[in-house]
Amino acid sequence: MTARVFLNGQWLPPAEARVSVMDRGFLFGDGVYEVIPVYSRRPFRLEQHLQRLQKSLDGIQLANPHGMAEWAGFVAQLAGEAEWEDQSIYIQVTRGPMALRNHAFPKEVRPTSVILAEPMTTPPASQREQGIAAVSAADIRWLRCDLKATSLLANCLLRQMAVAAGCVETVLFRDGFLTEGSASSIFVVKDGVLLAPIQNHLMLPGITYDVILELAASHGLRHEVRDVTEAETRSADELWMCSSTKEVLPIVSLDGRRVGAGGTPGPVFAAMYAWYQEFKSTVMRG
Repeated sequence: MTARVFLNGQWLPPAEARVSVMDRGFLFGDGVYEVIPVYSRRPFRLEQHLQRLQKSLDGIQLANPHGMAEWAGFVAQLAGEAEWEDQSIYIQVTRGPMALRNHAFPKEVRPTSVILAEPMTTPPASQREQGIAAVSAADIRWLRCDLKATSLLANCLLRQMAVAAGCVETVLFRDGFLTEGSASSIFVVKDGVLLAPIQNHLMLPGITYDVILELAASHGLRHEVRDVTEAETRSADELWMCSSTKEVLPIVSLDGRRVGAGGTPGPVFAAMYAWYQEFKSTVMRG
């Protein structure tokens, strides 16, 4: 990676960016983050991502160290100078360093702010055309999944279950209901109706999730936002995962059993994928 890193007001080469070992983000995962997709050097839904960053900061009682215009300027600067046209820009804000390790918040808070860029590649055509495999697991995470917090150990363990099984994602259930994936939102299609779990404290308010529901509404696709049962998920005609970097992908196998009658990407997915690409192109053209 050759792009500079923004760290606490300074633009530095990655090798020179240093954070204290006493930083609460390092010791406790006491921080939040955002991942912003950039296409042709233009951030996608930047305002919505920055609004979600603010909500996460509010949720952990940490003052935002920068205004929205400042963040937007930093993102634009990094997107413009990185060597890749399509990028994934990562923002992280922690509660900063403390003198002694202590669970309680320090009286003087000096947040640590980091922005860095990585190349972004969308999923290969084979995953869209053939679909992907997933496993399922009980949702073992904490009860504030609506905060995009850096303490992601449970998500990492759940994602590793998929990797160990040769799959792409882990679909999560809590008390008999669908929540989301280890690193994605999950949608169900049943009898031509798109089903989306309600966004609450048990799942992250997804930016791509919102786009998909907006596209469903604008194109007349029947959809319902409600509690979705595990039984409905397992008997789905189509199952999708979506995220800022994966966009939308069809899940054709769950726990080794095919999804739907054929275990192949369905017609509703094909329509949604085309709508998403058209929408993305329109937004990027400005």
